[in-house]
Amino acid sequence: MSTENEGTAVPPAPSAPPPPADAPAASAPQGAHPGAAPAAGDPYGPPAAQAHLGAGESSSAPDPSWPPPPPPATPAYGGDGAAGHGAAGHGAAGQGGGGWGAGWGAAHQQPAPKNGRGRGGLVAAVLVAALVAGGLGGGLGYTLAEENDSGGSTTVSSTTSGGNVKRDPGTVAAVAAAALPSTVTIEAASSSGEGGTGTGFVFDKQGHIVTNNHVVADAVDGGNLTATFPNGKKYDAEVVGNAQGYDVAVIKLKNAPSDLKPLTLGNSDDVAVGDSTIAIGAPFGLSNTVTTGIISAKNRPVASSDGSGSKASYMSALQTDASINPGNSGGPLLDAQGNVIGINSAIQSTSNGGFGTGQAGSIGLGFAIPINQAKYVAQELIETGKPVYAKIGASVSLEDSTNGAQITEQGVGGTEPVDPGGPADKAGLKPGDVITKLDDRVIDSGPTLIGEIWTHKPGDEVTITYERGGKEHTTELTLGSRVGDS
Repeated sequence: MSTENEGTAVPPAPSAPPPPADAPAASAPQGAHPGAAPAAGDPYGPPAAQAHLGAGESSSAPDPSWPPPPPPATPAYGGDGAAGHGAAGHGAAGQGGGGWGAGWGAAHQQPAPKNGRGRGGLVAAVLVAALVAGGLGGGLGYTLAEENDSGGSTTVSSTTSGGNVKRDPGTVAAVAAAALPSTVTIEAASSSGEGGTGTGFVFDKQGHIVTNNHVVADAVDGGNLTATFPNGKKYDAEVVGNAQGYDVAVIKLKNAPSDLKPLTLGNSDDVAVGDSTIAIGAPFGLSNTVTTGIISAKNRPVASSDGSGSKASYMSALQTDASINPGNSGGPLLDAQGNVIGINSAIQSTSNGGFGTGQAGSIGLGFAIPINQAKYVAQELIETGKPVYAKIGASVSLEDSTNGAQITEQGVGGTEPVDPGGPADKAGLKPGDVITKLDDRVIDSGPTLIGEIWTHKPGDEVTITYERGGKEHTTELTLGSRVGDS
């Protein structure tokens, strides 16, 4: 599945026509009926390029090295699609979208009154009757209340104002109140002033903030970066390290306060479909926004880009229907206890933005990087400043497929499709083999394989199921490593 990384004014409703002078008849109500095109695709089909919360082109030759060819028509961080091919653990995505609209019903023509004076008299009479009835009702209500009080009222009133109501642990309000002080709105700008807004959360007491790579990418080389807490305090920050392939980055606050409270990290492996979720972010720049939903799927293969034709990111994502929009990127996805289970990163969208906004919005398909993977990446970035990727050492096709990830017959620039002496070579894999499973996970395409490989660490042993000559085989493979995005 490919995606894009993560308001418009609605036309005013026509006013109701005035009643006719004689015996007015009820007219059909008028209103708007917005509709949205459903996202296409089989949930168990090949990965679609998601929009980061880009676009590119596919090449005919697989690329075993980083960076892969630009992604073809993939939604940006927030709704897009994927194609192309490259090394396992590399790929590309592109963008696409649809739209929705709304219309009003047929216009209503009101017949002119026969006599303006008679109409005025009727209206006046109606008003007088309404005033009399209103006064009578008010008086009766007051009298009955007085009598009821004298006999002991059964009305129950709250003894505390809304601000003093205690929120029980586990409620959305309680979780949000505890987590919001540890989230930040990030503003990143390049040296030329271009940039955007995203979200991040406190990772440790030393001032490290975890977010998406695409949120801070503009500020990596000499740009400006700030992080603002919900209490309004703003801090300058710097990029400690960024992993484009994982779409994870770590920044550090300058002159960080001493009272930082890191959010508790959960275990994304234990998450189940149907679990409640809470997302915090700054959708369309609206900081400190809280939305809720559930985990609607797990292990969703997602390839996403930022819409600029840059390299793609891959994940085996947590899917949620909590509302996520551009600006939510990098923010925490929490469970019902307030533990971080993922980093909101991309959305699937059917539109490039309604009413000319240019940005797609949520349709209830959001994707988060599982926190178990993001934690490992963040720790590597803090320790070394560079990401470390697991790899199998073979180039696979990234073309849409439901049959598996095929090892290509030729590498880019005349390189070998299977690295001599690499993990795949040692495991006996050859060009033309179609990988259909990694451990117990079904592999339906190259991007799915990449996403699954990157949920592991270098040195992990995995079982590869593959087809060769119409027969199924299995082999054990020890994952290798690659340092950096280039």
